[in-house]
Amino acid sequence: MKVALTGATGFIGSHVLTELRDNGHEVTALVRGAADGGTVAARGAAQAVVDLYDRPAVARLLSNADGAIHVASPGDATSADLDSAVIDAAIDAFAGTGKPYLQISGLWIYGPNSSIDEESPIDAPAMVAWKPPLERRVLAEKDMRGVVVASSVAYGDGGGGVPGLLLASPRDESGNLVMLGTGAQHWSTVHVADLANAFRRVLEDGSARGTYVIGDAANPTVAELTEAAAAAVGAPGAVPGSDDEARARVGDYFAEVLLLDQATDAARARDELGWRPTRPGLVDEFRNGSYRQVTAT
Repeated sequence: MKVALTGATGFIGSHVLTELRDNGHEVTALVRGAADGGTVAARGAAQAVVDLYDRPAVARLLSNADGAIHVASPGDATSADLDSAVIDAAIDAFAGTGKPYLQISGLWIYGPNSSIDEESPIDAPAMVAWKPPLERRVLAEKDMRGVVVASSVAYGDGGGGVPGLLLASPRDESGNLVMLGTGAQHWSTVHVADLANAFRRVLEDGSARGTYVIGDAANPTVAELTEAAAAAVGAPGAVPGSDDEARARVGDYFAEVLLLDQATDAARARDELGWRPTRPGLVDEFRNGSYRQVTAT
């Protein structure tokens, strides 16, 4: 397939690009400037320099593709506007075609829930409250095959913002890492390469529609993760923090999602797409994998 991809130079998008190219797809990366072109070219993609807010220009590019995957995000207050612009362009380009358009989301939109699936009620904290209305537009559009991929916390290859946050946790007087909150909350996680594999499977399966929740079913506690992060950075261990300390550390909005207790087994993706996570879990990655290598250099 000819696939248009946003965010191809980012943590998740770069892995999606590699997954697509390794499986025979022709990828055009929508990039902000020529400087990004060398990065995507090295991974085997063509480049198209475009302003993602330019709806007609993006629509023209998408119209030449067999499908599109949108994972780009500025990660700030403009994120909603960017997603809205790209969704508008995709609807314009794919009207009446039935072509697939895949939009990334995250499990945080479900709020506290220890058994999240695609039928779970939306209970989005303030930080991600803008996501569900836009995702409903994707899913409601009848003229394209709209799919929302709700990702767990992504990690792997020494990257990812949330794993980095744990590695950089403050320390107590004995050098122990301080957990975000008490550490009792569970986080659903997924290796970024396994997440990329899920995107490809959704793209290729013409019957894949609606929302797919993606997580590796490990669902570790923050205590387990922070203790493993301590091993990665050579700290003696980890100690519980508090909700107030977490808010002071990362701000109210971010703390609200990091303190959520969440878990999933991604049953729909496993049953319908044949998706299976194959990479080590984040606890093992901290203790024995790429994060130890990164922090040791």
